[in-house]
Amino acid sequence: MFEPVIAPSGTLLGLLQRGRGDGTLHALAAPRAEALEALNQCVLRDPRQDWQVENRSLYYARLYLDLAGPLGEIEAHLFSADDLVDEEDHRTGLALSVLGHLASYGRDDALMLLRRYAASGANWAWALDELALRDDDEGLRSLAPAVLARFPATAEGEARLAAAVRDAYEPRPWCLWEETPQYGERLRAARQQGSFDRWQRQMTPSGPRPGWGVQAVFDWAADGLRRGTPLHVPAARCLAAVAQPEDRSAILAAAAGADGEAARATALHHLVLAEPENPAVLDLIEAAADEPAVAAYERMCGPGAVERARRWVHRPDALGEAAAAILAARGGAEDAGLVLGALRSTVRGAGPDTRRLFALVDGAGRLAVGCAAPVLRHIYRETASSHLRGRAARALASTDPTFAAGFAVECLWDCEETTREVAARHAETADARVAPRLRRLAADPAEEEDVQSAVRSRIAPEPESAV
Repeated sequence: MFEPVIAPSGTLLGLLQRGRGDGTLHALAAPRAEALEALNQCVLRDPRQDWQVENRSLYYARLYLDLAGPLGEIEAHLFSADDLVDEEDHRTGLALSVLGHLASYGRDDALMLLRRYAASGANWAWALDELALRDDDEGLRSLAPAVLARFPATAEGEARLAAAVRDAYEPRPWCLWEETPQYGERLRAARQQGSFDRWQRQMTPSGPRPGWGVQAVFDWAADGLRRGTPLHVPAARCLAAVAQPEDRSAILAAAAGADGEAARATALHHLVLAEPENPAVLDLIEAAADEPAVAAYERMCGPGAVERARRWVHRPDALGEAAAAILAARGGAEDAGLVLGALRSTVRGAGPDTRRLFALVDGAGRLAVGCAAPVLRHIYRETASSHLRGRAARALASTDPTFAAGFAVECLWDCEETTREVAARHAETADARVAPRLRRLAADPAEEEDVQSAVRSRIAPEPESAV
């Protein structure tokens, strides 16, 4: 997967790549050709930091509607020669999702493109899932020959078909095809095989067995580490089930490193839950200060962990970062200065896109640190992560008295539904753009229910006319 190149936040392309509400507002005010060029670049070169969790498709689809944008660029992208050699979902997933939303808005050209791509494209399963939500039964039935032809009538082909049926995100097309005389028998067999495969995996686990002891759990964790699969977290849960009082000394010794790295990580993760207020556990974490120890510390939530966080927050290592996150999540009003200092130093040292900012931004909002508003505004403007921007918006609602008349208005057009929800609750209706936008969100069938609930809480019902 390629790393997206994000344009500066002050440009139209940069705003659209970030999914900011101002991107839509600027695009609608820009020359149409310029806006469409930037929009197409975003859809064809997915700009998201994490394409599996960040939202852009509805945001871009709405802008295509507002601009009456043609779909020729998307068509050329989907059916380019790259589709023959690059089967990664990431290359075409965003474009297919945009087409799905456009189809739900009544764009027949988007529906036809999805059908064509489901019949012949490499990422056909994604296109089929989009169609399962939007297409009619006749349209889905027409795709059966092309889709099922991908699976030859061989042992390997039948196994792949069983996996496709089993793993389908939207089962509707497969259920329709199973009802037909032509494909019913084959698809019923595939569905039964997929169910059997799932049952077989569940009945042949490779993990802990009844009768295991502490040493067996440590050995299992060590075996996982040798295979490149860290198992210390599930192993710690197993340890909680098998450990007896007489095993405590062995577990403490393992946490100090007596039995190797995997056993130490397992024992630490067990102890932070079994003995959360034991200072010796925190001493072991401080002595190690490596990734497993920090991960174990992050699971602690008691007063002892918070007190140590106040001592460790100034450390220039991962343990110091974890301490800052714990203060942001669980500290009191007296920790506001420490959280603010960590927020500022993290932005200066790691920029506005690091995941370490997530907890610190939330903490600034939770503790209502008014002095944090300038750095929160900077994060809001500059981050390429729409999730982090949404967190910054929520924090600004608690810290910045100008939020309601400023960023909250822009957030009504944001790509993330949680950010639009914050905006719907706070945007100042004195701005002439707010009331029409709220009404449009309330009437849009594609809008999330939480957003529409927030909108309804702001829109007064129409007065009944006098009889």
